[in-house]
Amino acid sequence: MAARRADIKCRPEGRDLWHALAMTKYWLGAHTKHRLQYHLVWIPKYRKRVLLGKVAVRLQELFKEAAHVNRWVIHELNIQRDHVHMLIQVEPSVSVAQVVQILKGGSSIKIRQEYPELEEFLWGDSFWADGYLRKV
Repeated sequence: MAARRADIKCRPEGRDLWHALAMTKYWLGAHTKHRLQYHLVWIPKYRKRVLLGKVAVRLQELFKEAAHVNRWVIHELNIQRDHVHMLIQVEPSVSVAQVVQILKGGSSIKIRQEYPELEEFLWGDSFWADGYLRKV
């Protein structure tokens, strides 16, 4: 039987623990071993091409901050002019709908506050269109 990876065996604390979790292929729970990665895709309202420049950079910061706070790992993030692709790893206790709600809801509020000039393209209360694509 193969030996367990050293970064799984050790029990680092704080930031080192988070880094060790992010680098392992499988995450360990009390009685589980899992690797739940989801490929998510979603678009801005009316599929407007507004995810450019400062807006795209700010979205990247917001997504990474939300992932860090919730102890998720974003393995890949690609922000195109009119859609977002993300490969994210989460705990089994969190549903995909909760992940998307936190990512889209939080970023929508902040982007609309920080970039009021987008109102001429995206009227209404939300920045993102309803729905998303999820691939396991």
